[in-house]
Amino acid sequence: MTTHPFLDLAPLSAQHFASIEERVAGLLSTSQDVVIMQGEALLPLEGCIRGAARPGTTALNVITGPYGQTFGNWLRDCGATVVDLAVPFHTAVTAEQVREALAAHPEIDFVSLVHAEAATGNTNPVAEIGEVVREHGALFMLDAVASVAAEPLLPDAWGVDLCVIGAQKAMGGPAGVSAVSVSERAWARLAANPQAPRRSYLSLLDWKERWIDGGRKALLHAPAQLEMLALEACVERIEAEGLDALMARHATAAAATRAGAIALGGGLSPYVHEARDAAPVATTLRAPEGVDASTLVAKALAADPVLPLVAGGGALAKEMIRVNHYGPDATRGVVHASLAALGAAMGEAGLAVDLEAARRAVTAAWQ
Repeated sequence: MTTHPFLDLAPLSAQHFASIEERVAGLLSTSQDVVIMQGEALLPLEGCIRGAARPGTTALNVITGPYGQTFGNWLRDCGATVVDLAVPFHTAVTAEQVREALAAHPEIDFVSLVHAEAATGNTNPVAEIGEVVREHGALFMLDAVASVAAEPLLPDAWGVDLCVIGAQKAMGGPAGVSAVSVSERAWARLAANPQAPRRSYLSLLDWKERWIDGGRKALLHAPAQLEMLALEACVERIEAEGLDALMARHATAAAATRAGAIALGGGLSPYVHEARDAAPVATTLRAPEGVDASTLVAKALAADPVLPLVAGGGALAKEMIRVNHYGPDATRGVVHASLAALGAAMGEAGLAVDLEAARRAVTAAWQ
């Protein structure tokens, strides 16, 4: 029998698992407890909501993309009264809008927000919103899956009680493992909720009581070893590059994609109107009038199937194109190639494009 680098690995010890948690906490600059959960980030996101919400909870759920809609559904499933604050997907929510919603509903005791919505290409001003939520006194849950390692993320400084991250986007790591930082306020809220999951894969309290309070000596179950090792490797890679350098690379990729798309012409335009509202992990573009976005993306990918291009999801499939420049794809070469492929597909559709102008704009932004 031959060995394989993915098989026949030595067991992952509790000490090793805890050391990876500690490095993830360092990435977040947090002194809060960090729990690594053995699944994609929807696991801790749902665990946070089902742990914190119950009948009697009034939640402000900010919707700037599809994940905000999902959070509202979970909150209602828990019996919470939900106040949805929805803004157009081409923009971001403001701290003043959050302040007005909290003032109109002083009973709100839970706020859920997505930092960066990769699906719609916008990002929200969490630092300012966190200050408003803290003044109000509500528990604050943040989905930072797309923003972590791409833009500043400071859960402690911003008053975030539950901050969920995933490794599969800007971190350039595995999708099968995720993490959440939990404040003391959040632990108290979960412990006081008789509906909070216990003896369940969704249970954060199980991790608290059996792992953290037990001194991190015995894991709840066999760890997802390959994913944990991949998470450790991607954190090592981030540490080697430097978090500031990694965030700068994402910001440059976003600026270059936006500038290149505008210069390309042909009716292609940024979907998110203001550059300040645009997420650094993905640039969304509005397809030219009368052109189906999914058809355009399919033509571009036929020339180069590995490009990080995708049409918008659901109702956005006909009008939105997304360039996913995150992790290893946050490079000038990927941005150049993505816009060149889109430009070629647009040219085939009879649209007048300027590939050289797009190339120059990308190069200028990168410099």
